[in-house]
This record gives sequence, C-alpha cells and structure tokens, in this order.
Amino acid sequence: MSGLAAERKLRVSLPSEELADAVKVPAGVELFLWDLSGEAPAQHFDLVVPPYMGRPDALAALAGVDVGLVQSQSIGYDGVAKVLPAGCRFANASGVHETSTAELAVGMMIASQRGIADFVRNAATGTWDTRPRPSLADRRVLLVGYGGVGKAIEARLLPFETEVTRLASRARDDENGKIYGIDSLYEQLPLHDIVVVSVPLGEQTRRLVDGEFLAAMPDGALLVNVARGPVADTDALLRETSTGRLRAALDVTDPEPLPQDHPLWTVPDVLITPHVGGASTAMLPRMARLIRKQIGLLQAGEEPVNVVLGGRAWR
Repeated sequence: MSGLAAERKLRVSLPSEELADAVKVPAGVELFLWDLSGEAPAQHFDLVVPPYMGRPDALAALAGVDVGLVQSQSIGYDGVAKVLPAGCRFANASGVHETSTAELAVGMMIASQRGIADFVRNAATGTWDTRPRPSLADRRVLLVGYGGVGKAIEARLLPFETEVTRLASRARDDENGKIYGIDSLYEQLPLHDIVVVSVPLGEQTRRLVDGEFLAAMPDGALLVNVARGPVADTDALLRETSTGRLRAALDVTDPEPLPQDHPLWTVPDVLITPHVGGASTAMLPRMARLIRKQIGLLQAGEEPVNVVLGGRAWR
C-alpha cells in the first residue's frame, strides 16, 4: 500500500444514496454524497463519480478542487476533455453497459424486422395483419464500430443465424477472421440488410451517417444507431426514412431529447427509444463493482482501470 493511502482515508464522492448503498464502500474510505451541484463538500477527492447521463460541462464544478480520478458512469466521453481540470484523470464505464446496450440493439432489430410496432398499433383497431415480415435469420449485418458494444452485439447476433461483417477504424484480423477498416465503408454498405452503428463520437465520426452513407445502403435496409445522436445527420435520416426507402431503429437522436413535435416520431418505419441502451437493472450492480474495484486499486496504490483521459489508458 502507498504511504499516502496508509496515512489517511481515501476520499470518495458518489452522486446518490442509491449508488452508495450498492457500492457498500469498504473500510478506509471517507464517503461524500455530491452530485456536482452546489459547493464541493471538500477540497480534495481521490475519486469522484458524477451523476449518470450528466452533461460534460457539469465537470466545471471540479474547478479549484483537487481530484485524482473522475469515474464516469458512461462509456462515451465526448466533450469531457474540454472541461476536465488539468492534472485530473478520467475513466469511463467500460464493461458496465455493453451487455444491456447489445440487448437493446438486438431487440430493436427483431422488433423492426418482425413488425412488432405495427402489431402494437394494430391492437387498437383489432386489425389481423398476417403479411410476412423480414427475418433476422439469414440477414447480412454490418457492424460499424467494433469496440465493446460492437463485440457484444456480434455475440448475440450469431445465434440468430445472421451473417455478420465487422468494420472498425483500421483493418485487421482476429481469431474470427477479417475486420474491415473504415476505408471499406462504402464498399460494404450496399452489401448489407442491417447496419448497426456503435462508434464513439468524435471529430471523425460526427455526421458519419450522412446523406452519402444512407444513399449507399440498399432499399429496405435497416439502420440501427446505438452510438450517439450526432453520429447521424438527422435531416438526411428523415429524408431517407420518410419516403420509406430505409428503416431505422434509434436509441439516440440529435437533438436529445427529441422534441415532441419532431417529424421522426411519426415516420412509420422508425423505432425510437429514449437513449436507454445502458439503463437496465444490470447497470447498478455492475457500476458498483467497477467503483469498488477502483477504490481497491487506489487504496493499494495501483493504477485504476479504464483511464481514457489524463493518463495512460490502463487495461
């Protein structure tokens, strides 16, 4: 154990009683409840956990506070670097949300392919519609983004007897075969019935799903976006789906929340969920385990995991 950790208690800030109860902080920890609103309850923290789904600018509350590590409850961290105090490390929640997000992505594919939304609407009128719907089995699925979420989606798609193509920022091979690079995107888009986007949001991926991207998809194809809303051009998406040429299943939108009167809500073949990919009962215990792990590592004087800003990305 480091000399510093041995001399005093680790100072940890959590945003809610619910999370604190789940974490069950071990001995040797001085716990503070702080959701980054109002004045900081102390001037030094070893670990700060912000509220889930908070805006990056909420981290401005850390200005003037000595913070060793900020542990996010989200995987994405777009916009954080601009507001993260100098000298502070930032860890994302890799390993917490992938399973739930993959479940939702596959669920949205099944719902869109098999017409579940239509059946729900038909219940109001007692309409018995037996038209055949497209299967998920035998469909060609392109995964645009092959990080933790992409891999979790692939693992769930393969038992449905789909043909999965992986595409990432760079081409490479793994034990399961070829992973295409982003330079192959426009060669691959026309070949697939379903395109699933799970890339992180950055300058290279902002508006990646634009008019050219959508035009390259074949007629009747399904776009699934579980990345971030600004990864897609909303106007281009509306143009392609409102004509019925393409279908979409969106867990994220731009803007977000999507305004009540936005025309995307009324497009028949667009299924929208309100950015709830990670919001399942799996989140709280998994997040608690990650925080306990970080506390244990800090108490032992070891490097935390999942650091993506402000230090080496330890794995």
